[in-house]
Amino acid sequence: MDKPLSAVAHTWQIKLLFDGDCPLCLREVNFLRQRDRGRGVVAFVDIAAADYNSEENAGIDYATAMGRIHAITADGQILQNVEVFRHVYALLGLGWLYAPTGWPLLRALVDWLYGLWAARRLALTGRPSLETLLALRQVKDGACAPGQCQRN
Repeated sequence: MDKPLSAVAHTWQIKLLFDGDCPLCLREVNFLRQRDRGRGVVAFVDIAAADYNSEENAGIDYATAMGRIHAITADGQILQNVEVFRHVYALLGLGWLYAPTGWPLLRALVDWLYGLWAARRLALTGRPSLETLLALRQVKDGACAPGQCQRN
């Protein structure tokens, strides 16, 4: 189980916002947790959790976080896309794995590929569309009755 952020607030260098309902995301997060070795360098924040609070996470709401991966550095910088992986892996001593993705020509290709993945992630993992997930979340949060939720 994730440590409460207050328990690791003095040690985390980055908050990694992840979709805890995504099987591939969970696999990656579990690997990163093992690499963190309980040090709390990375604070793992499950955006799919019922108690996810955007106010505690630089105002990044559920819909935005679901669109692509985000992280927040200890000094408040918001990172997105492959830059998140470059930063997190570097902090955990594996920066060499993602270093080539920062090279100018490769960076453009990797960022483009990540954009394709992000746009199709839900379908590729057998999950409902983002619109459906947002409506379900509104119902769960009591913001509207089933079938009465606003569609974006």
